[in-house]
Amino acid sequence: MYRESFQPPTKGQDFAMPDDTQDVISGGHLVAKALKAEGVERIYTLCGGHIIDIYDGCVDEGIEVVDVRHEQVAAHAADGYARITGKPGCAVVTAGPGTTDAVTGVANAFRAESPMLLIGGQGALTQHKMGSLQDLPHVDMMNPITKFAATVPDTARAADMVSMAFRECFHGAPGPSFLEIPRDVLDAKVPAAKARVPQAGAYRASTRSAGDPEAIEKLADLLVHAEKPAILLGSQVWTTRGTESAIELVRTLNIPAYMNGAGRGTLPPGDPHHFQLSRRYAFSHADVIVIVGTPFDFRMGYGKRLSPDATVVQIDLDYRTVGKNRDIDLGIVGDAGLVLKSVTEAASGRVNGGASRRKEWLDELRAAEQTALEKRLPSLKSDASPIHPYRLVSEINDFLTEDSIYIGDGGDIVTFSGQVVQPKSPGHWMDPGPLGTLGVGVPFVLAAKQARPDKEVVALFGDGAFSLTGWDFETLVRYDLPFVGIVGNNSSMNQIRYGQAAKYGKDRERVGNTLGDVHYDKFAQMLGGYGEEVRDPADIGPALRRARESGKPSLINVWVDPDAYAPGTMNQTMYK
Repeated sequence: MYRESFQPPTKGQDFAMPDDTQDVISGGHLVAKALKAEGVERIYTLCGGHIIDIYDGCVDEGIEVVDVRHEQVAAHAADGYARITGKPGCAVVTAGPGTTDAVTGVANAFRAESPMLLIGGQGALTQHKMGSLQDLPHVDMMNPITKFAATVPDTARAADMVSMAFRECFHGAPGPSFLEIPRDVLDAKVPAAKARVPQAGAYRASTRSAGDPEAIEKLADLLVHAEKPAILLGSQVWTTRGTESAIELVRTLNIPAYMNGAGRGTLPPGDPHHFQLSRRYAFSHADVIVIVGTPFDFRMGYGKRLSPDATVVQIDLDYRTVGKNRDIDLGIVGDAGLVLKSVTEAASGRVNGGASRRKEWLDELRAAEQTALEKRLPSLKSDASPIHPYRLVSEINDFLTEDSIYIGDGGDIVTFSGQVVQPKSPGHWMDPGPLGTLGVGVPFVLAAKQARPDKEVVALFGDGAFSLTGWDFETLVRYDLPFVGIVGNNSSMNQIRYGQAAKYGKDRERVGNTLGDVHYDKFAQMLGGYGEEVRDPADIGPALRRARESGKPSLINVWVDPDAYAPGTMNQTMYK
């Protein structure tokens, strides 16, 4: 029996105890101690016989065990927890289908550069290759979508390998790790003297790099002399908690800033350097373009949307990302916050950084913003029924407060929201990321509300997206986690429907993408939450406020026009 008098070693060294026969510890308790050392406050899980000794260890270590209804939800919640807190999230699932159910969540974290650890069960080593219950080659499956994947081969190594997995989560750009632990390894008890339990803070080094000093000077010089600079602040600005450095740079050097992914909210709406609708115009006319923490992937047209005449600079945590898909003039590998801070310092005192010359450029971009806004203003204010999606997302934007964390989970409806919804503060925007995974909404709400109970959480779902993980709305009710949820309901997977109509004609636009008319408001009520249906655009705002005041998990079911498509949907290259 594990004794409460047991104390972990210091400085990561092995330790000796006088009576190894009595002072023993199980693999599950070693895992829990390693999680505690990493600062993990809760694990997200769906139970299984292979993993229950970890639960027992977590109870002893004061780690909350949050049980969900699907392993995909557990993995997404661990990802979401990491995004909100900056600390690694952790999900624990059983072997076989438990682990395969979690693959989507791990893959999403991988593409989104989110640090999390998935622990999966496995059949006993004594039954290796014998066809034990739920036996699968988990490590082989996880290798391509993790930064580290391994089997714990021995009980005494359990804590050591957990710390190893966490260490790899932060190597370069962050990402997920995976450990499988055979049942007999997890359940076995070993003399405490044989186990290594790394001490908190003693097994990981700082990964923050300020970049090559020569490259910093070069970038400072480029920005000081630029006539029409522009900067894109991507997710790594938030990942590295570099918000203040980014704000100082754009304000000191008078540079227009665009934001994407988790970088949204770096500058508040109304800030003179906050731009949203004129990005394509800016990237076509700028002479210096700085891309921070964003790869040249499909969201950037693989780099082709940048002016061929512009000087392009890319800053990223991962060397492999810099210059991928597009030539660049300068690449800097490093921590976004430290790099931007160093550039500002290097540019200080150089004829006010060229800031005064850029007033006309900012005025030009502001005019382009206004033109774009006026073009869609009729839709934003539309009183039509079914409700235009632009009207819905405009109402949501007006509803948000300084403390509202906004979560987008869907295809076409969230594409609409990306053009309109503006979080008021850093770290208050969550979306799937570049994998485009539907179903992240409910688990992200779970993670966000548990990590930041002081914050209001507002989530917009497509009806198709909510259907994927929506049963864990019950988990939100069970844990008493109020949030304001909105379903933009058009009874379709509309982003795909548009593509089918464009490629195959209107007579085949409804193949495999049409959903039933589901009353999600009644679904919420059935599970103990607050639900309300909206068909008139004038009722959106009052319904949102009633959901907020209910103090319950809520779903406002808003019937939106199925024949309205977001510009981003219509411009997708796969439909060209």
